Amino acid sequence: MKEVFYPELAERVFWDTLPNGLTLAVVPREGFQKKLAYFVTDYGSIHTHFMQDGKDCEAPAGVAHYLEHKLFDMPRGEVSAEFAALGANPNAFTSYDMTAYYFSGTENFEKCLELLLEFVSTPYFTEQSVAKEQGIIAQEIDMTADNAETRVFENLMQAMYPEHPIRVPILGTRETIAEITPQVLEECHRAFYTPDNMILCVVGDVDAQAVRQIACRILPEKAAPKAQKQRQWQQIMTCQQQAVRDRMEIAMPMFQLGFKCEPLEKGETSIRREIIGDLAAEALFGESSQLYLRLYEQGLIDASFGGGFETADGMAMLTAFGDSDDPQAVKEAILDQAWQLVDQGIPEEDFLRMKRSSLGRRIRDLDSFDSVCFRLCAYHFSGFDYFNFPAVYRSVQARDIQDFIQQVVTKERCCLSVITPAHEEVSEHEPK
Repeated sequence: MKEVFYPELAERVFWDTLPNGLTLAVVPREGFQKKLAYFVTDYGSIHTHFMQDGKDCEAPAGVAHYLEHKLFDMPRGEVSAEFAALGANPNAFTSYDMTAYYFSGTENFEKCLELLLEFVSTPYFTEQSVAKEQGIIAQEIDMTADNAETRVFENLMQAMYPEHPIRVPILGTRETIAEITPQVLEECHRAFYTPDNMILCVVGDVDAQAVRQIACRILPEKAAPKAQKQRQWQQIMTCQQQAVRDRMEIAMPMFQLGFKCEPLEKGETSIRREIIGDLAAEALFGESSQLYLRLYEQGLIDASFGGGFETADGMAMLTAFGDSDDPQAVKEAILDQAWQLVDQGIPEEDFLRMKRSSLGRRIRDLDSFDSVCFRLCAYHFSGFDYFNFPAVYRSVQARDIQDFIQQVVTKERCCLSVITPAHEEVSEHEPK
């Protein structure tokens, strides 16, 4: 294993690539009782179209999340009880572009790691269990449909991205999950759960060589052919639909505003663009910005207001969201503030303060084992060693932020999603 020391963060990571292609990252934290392991595949809900064994495959929406549920099943039963007996807490999540399985605990670490690698790499799907899961996930879909924050976001994605699969919810729909069979699950598992499409990340007071030995013993010895994702997604930067409106039983109007950005590239360019996007959001409408204070004093926003730079495979956007009686006025204010920042520039003192604050937040996040695992895995799939982020911050200048705002924060790239209380009349301020 290769030991890499990152002097600016005083961090060490043991890196390795196993003969089967699996990437291994072990972050030692001596003296800590807690241990955390993430086993992650570079496969999420948007990867429904792929080539496997020379065959063009199209899976129903929701398969990645469905797999996340069903992999906890083993021929001998559901594995959560086994983790509990070992004193560990397992969990999993599916995002648009990756799926992660993990556990944390203070004892029996090696046995828990063996169990994690075993159940994720052992597909076991029966007709009965898959059919039963459809009802469970259908209920989950209904619950998210009743969540206003989820609805306002999903409406925005459907309006902004007519081609990109991010327009489809991670869970899929009742119609698409009805198409999922054991055969579909097996095909997608074989396509994306190959070691060379995955990373195992461990944080804690553990022996890196012991982790490697367990991975070599439990997982296949050789690499298997993995699927080739098909990303033929149309990338038009303008929003053909600039507003979308819905109604729900909520107390006051809720909105989310999105500005389309070019999809991120791989490597250092990716995180640099992300840092610039985050700083642009802070400069425009962060809590310390003039615009935030003005909107708050005018009663146009409240403590729910926030935003940032969001990305997934093949898409990126600058976004702001919150509760407001006049979302259209908030949108216009952000556009006006963008024009002022481009015209007048960002004061150097403000820029340096924002950059120090953003860098400090990322460094503080390293105190969280979960944050370390998540970021190392996510950025690995983007082709970047996350612990090199301090150097990227040094390369970002105020002019980069202004150029980003000038390019991205325009009416043409903007879409506004609003949910209003079901009992209210449509106001003149609502987007039509």
